[in-house]
Amino acid sequence: MDVRQLSTLVAIADHGTFSAAARSLYTVQSNVSGHIARLEKELGVTLVDRSQGGLTPEGIRVVERARRVLNEIDDITADMASRNADVSGVTRIGVIGTTARWLIPRFLSGLDDQHPNVRVIVQEGSTSSLVPNVLAGQINGAIIHLPVDDPELVIEPLFAEDLLLVADKSHPLATSDTIHIADLDDVPLLLPPTGAALRRVLERAAAAADITLKPQAEIDGVRLLASLAFDGFGAAIVPATAIPDWLEGSFRSITVPELPRRVVAFVRRRRPSSSAPTIAALETLRGVAAERGARQPGVYPDASAIPFARSN
Repeated sequence: MDVRQLSTLVAIADHGTFSAAARSLYTVQSNVSGHIARLEKELGVTLVDRSQGGLTPEGIRVVERARRVLNEIDDITADMASRNADVSGVTRIGVIGTTARWLIPRFLSGLDDQHPNVRVIVQEGSTSSLVPNVLAGQINGAIIHLPVDDPELVIEPLFAEDLLLVADKSHPLATSDTIHIADLDDVPLLLPPTGAALRRVLERAAAAADITLKPQAEIDGVRLLASLAFDGFGAAIVPATAIPDWLEGSFRSITVPELPRRVVAFVRRRRPSSSAPTIAALETLRGVAAERGARQPGVYPDASAIPFARSN
């Protein structure tokens, strides 16, 4: 197999049809068909379902590895082009939505100023979706919510932030600006799904206080979780940055002193080493998180406020 065959299969996965893949690759459909036929013959499997459209299960498995191979080739090219002072190339960065709102605009501007030849592709997602993409090599790194435990990852905390209870002012919990975690015992709450990073933090805090968190509903996505609380569908515990300072409404942000701060970190694969564009992006992120984070209500970029050590 060769790179053209893998690129062609990925293009079909991304664009759905042979003709659309051909347009994306600036070639003709017969070339696309030829590359796929040769790849299928070499592997001894059918990769594309011609009758129904889309990839076969074998095709999906091959595409996952093909993306990683193609990304590694891009990284090799970027590293060789960045041997001198000027870094150039592409890096793919994932980011959780609440952090993306305030960090990514400044990050993109800073990266353009410091490394104008670096192009970044930003993918928004949850921690549970971004970490597997980092491990699979589909993205070069991601800004995620700890805890994440995997020996294959290098973890660098960027900042800590408060967790707050948000509820409509008519909600029984919204009677004061501060309540204790014991008051949440067996009270229906909008919660992240079981196993999500934020849910794990909340469950640990609940266990330490010997209480039970009762899900009114489980919502996969912190921004949606916060939006539902803003609109009066229930009370939710969310990070401070999920509450925009410009947002007005009939909700109240309530401090729960026993809740720990959540920690947001940048994660990347331990091996192979990160590409030059990825390291340049990380250096910019460090500076922006430190400078802008100090201006965000409830965010603490100082190392002394972060209860996780760097993983080298």
